[in-house]
Amino acid sequence: MQSDGTLLITPKIMQEQLQRVIEFDTTKTPEQMFLLRRLIGAYIAGYTIIKITSTTRISETVHNVVRTFTQTAIGQEVVEETDTSITLKDLLNPIEMPFDRTIKRMHIIVKGMYEDTIRAFETKDKHLTEDVIQRDTDIDRLHWLVARQYNIILRHVSLAEKMNITNGTASTCFLISRIIERIGDHVVGIAENTSTLIKSKIDKKIIEQILTASNQSLDLFNRSINSFFRKDIKNSNETIESVAKLEDLCEKINTMILNEEGSIALSVGYIVESIQRIGEYSQDISETVINYVIGEEPEK
Repeated sequence: MQSDGTLLITPKIMQEQLQRVIEFDTTKTPEQMFLLRRLIGAYIAGYTIIKITSTTRISETVHNVVRTFTQTAIGQEVVEETDTSITLKDLLNPIEMPFDRTIKRMHIIVKGMYEDTIRAFETKDKHLTEDVIQRDTDIDRLHWLVARQYNIILRHVSLAEKMNITNGTASTCFLISRIIERIGDHVVGIAENTSTLIKSKIDKKIIEQILTASNQSLDLFNRSINSFFRKDIKNSNETIESVAKLEDLCEKINTMILNEEGSIALSVGYIVESIQRIGEYSQDISETVINYVIGEEPEK
């Protein structure tokens, strides 16, 4: 019995039936980054076994690509290897990594990255900005995991039931995960531009306004995620309404930097743009939450 009153009849699904296999011939894919992108695509698409083959001995370059992939993608391990082939298998049970747990983890990581970036901008700590940039990989791998699980759920209804989640919730988690990943990219952008400004002298008033805007956008991000877990559409609406204040402040900062040197104005401009985009992405999360919560309400 489904939630809409219909009956769903499926054959007994064995673990072997859930196996999906794909093979890549490296003879036809010599480019290193192209092969990596194909591996990531196969992972996100939900393939459980990935075979990498070659008509000749597999090169060191291919081994390096496979090593990079297995170190980044969660659950991927080499289970068989010969001179001309490498077999990767997914060893992660999707049920062991619920969507909400992954979203919380992504939020905590990006929140910590942003807080450290703000601190690095204030204290001119280049080592801290470098650490923030390195942490972006953790966000990517978690987003890939969410995307992978979402695609698997679309193919296997029984998995959604085992994870105690609806397709609507899975879709919402995927959308929010993608937005968080983009916010992480903007945090990295702020860190990179902060690194270039370490030795620059910036007007104290501009620094104060940037710190204020950063804290505002961080607050919007935190509130949007909290609204999702609490299913709070009122707070989501308040978050959306607050984005306009951040946009006004960012516009003010952009006007202030017109008197700065070209290189400084350019880097600060990129930072302000990312701060504003983080606020706007938080608005997107809040809008997604409102749509999700209203869509989950029972019909009368």
